[in-house]
Order: sequence, then C-alpha cells, then structure tokens
Amino acid sequence: MLLIFDCDGVLVDSETLSCRIDAEILTECGVPYTAEEVARDFTGVSVKDQITRIESERGIRLPDDFTERLNRTLFQRFETDLKPIEGVRDAILSFPFPRCVASSSIPERIALSLRVTGLLDLFDNVFSSTQVARGKPAPDLFLHAASRMNTLPEECLVIEDSIAGVQAARAAGMRVIGFVGGSHCGPGHAEKLRQAGAPVIIERMSDLPAAVSTSC
Repeated sequence: MLLIFDCDGVLVDSETLSCRIDAEILTECGVPYTAEEVARDFTGVSVKDQITRIESERGIRLPDDFTERLNRTLFQRFETDLKPIEGVRDAILSFPFPRCVASSSIPERIALSLRVTGLLDLFDNVFSSTQVARGKPAPDLFLHAASRMNTLPEECLVIEDSIAGVQAARAAGMRVIGFVGGSHCGPGHAEKLRQAGAPVIIERMSDLPAAVSTSC
C-alpha cells in the first residue's frame, strides 16, 4: 500500500496563515477577500486555479505579479511562523509502507514547508500540481503520484484535509482518510469531508495508525 499525504493542513499547519496572507494580498490588489472566504473557496486548490476562478467570477484581471507577491510574503512568514501538525512525524514513522507527498502547492513552497517543520527527511518523493494539467479536485495529481510510485490507484490511501483533495482522491479511485486537526478546521468541517467522500475522519495524528489499519 502507498500512503499519499497532502502537505498543507495535513503535514504542516499552514492553512490559517496562508489564507490570511492570501486575503491580504488580494485585498491590496483591489479584490477584497477575508481569510475565511479564502479558506472556504480555495483550500486545497492551486494558486493557478484560484486566479482563474477569481478572474472569471469577478470579471477582473489580477496583477501579473500577484503570484510572486503572494509567494514572497508567504515564504517569509513560513520561515518564522510555520509549525508541523502535532504528532505527524511519529505517526509517519510508525508505518512500514512507502509514502509520498502530493500537494496543490508549488514545489518551492512544499520544500520550504517540509524543511522549516523538520519533515523533509521523511519524504524522498514529492509531487506538485504544477506537474499535471488539472489540479484538485481533478484526480490528475494523485494518479500521477501513483504512477510515479509504481502503485495502482486501488492500492493507495490518501490523507487529506480539504474537500477538493477528498474529491480528487475519490475521483482517482483511491481510499481516503479525512484529517480535521489543522487550526483552520472549524465546526462542521468533518461532516463536509465525509460528504465529499471520506468515510474515515480523524482529529489527531496519533489516531492515524489505527485509521490506516482500518482502511487497509
């Protein structure tokens, strides 16, 4: 079995921080958003797809340097403020299975996140939505990861915190565990993941080994 981990909100507790910064940069660009709105609409979605949706729905064009400004601010804050999800390292080390990361973020952000939180040594294989045509909720990224890891989709188990991620895993024909232990997960998030297709939901990484055993 292959374990596929999302990064933001599963390995690192980044979503609250990144949504706040995302909203700040969007508002500075003349497109007002709150952190709560960004979290609701774009958690688990790539920046490229976020830009496409905003420009289409708002009938505007974001500045050409929007992504650069966003990443520059995010990376600065990650260096000082980003923390791992509590207990995630011990949970990962408890498994005998091969593992990888499949994230909507760009490779540079994933690498920074794993380095700052001390998790980089745990993953030899990291995949980004920049490597596929369609990001989550399309299945492309997870199917790409499975292919590169020489594993059939039905032999993969995805750990995800976002609705888009759960939908992507199910569309890929993979089993999925929903994680709601990130600081961005408010009341009702577990039910949203369950409705999206995650039959097993955990609140703490210490519960992951038992959940994986149940899902095998």
